[in-house]
Amino acid sequence: MGRSTGYIIGFAVAICLACSIVVSGSAVMLKERQEDNKVLDRQKKVLNVAGLLKDEAISAEEVNKLFNENITTKAVTLDTGEYNPDIDVATYDQLKASKDPVASDAAPKNPAKVQRVPKTALVYHVMKGDKIDLIILPIEGKGLWSTLYGFLALEKDTTTIRGITFYQHAETPGLGGEIDNPRWKALWPGRKAYNENWEPAITVIKGQAGPPAEAPHKVDGLSGATITARGVGNLVQFWLGDEGFGPYLTKFRAKGS
Repeated sequence: MGRSTGYIIGFAVAICLACSIVVSGSAVMLKERQEDNKVLDRQKKVLNVAGLLKDEAISAEEVNKLFNENITTKAVTLDTGEYNPDIDVATYDQLKASKDPVASDAAPKNPAKVQRVPKTALVYHVMKGDKIDLIILPIEGKGLWSTLYGFLALEKDTTTIRGITFYQHAETPGLGGEIDNPRWKALWPGRKAYNENWEPAITVIKGQAGPPAEAPHKVDGLSGATITARGVGNLVQFWLGDEGFGPYLTKFRAKGS
């Protein structure tokens, strides 16, 4: 005997409800693990751009230990450049803050196409004993197809670049995706972020720039990925400028810390 239409609909609804409960429960149970993985990935990228991560396969416990032994995280109020001791850096979500109208400000029109800037941003100090050896800044901006999220490492003179890395983007593999290529990232160390007037000057050109001594403010472009490469230069300049970490870096130079 065939089932009634009401039975079939009721059975389908019951199955859907059961599935939704399972999916929702799994999402709740996995949320904490997902958040832990985000923190771990951020720590690994900071360690990587600082030159401290020699083995990508090390355990989460080893990553956490290496990070805590070498990195000090600070919250900075971007418009003043002052440290903000009221922010819990362990739980602060800068990306979430940048999308919150209360916790962020609209950015002026800019080549990096940054729409909003968080009022408070995190900076990472790589320590040697009790002295700051490197400053690592979170950076973001538009490439060709996506927003690029990464980190820029500066020497304590605030202008000599130690490294750059990106941890999230959706650029085309083999083209714009070459921003992940270690050979291209190796072209950045030794370049100068600012010119003699302390204006952001580092840029990615079309073609070859030459070594840092000959072209301190230029980095080789990426073949077939002109827009992505230009986007990297634009976003780095934005975060080095007055709307980004410019006020903080100016005060750091003056105080030496």
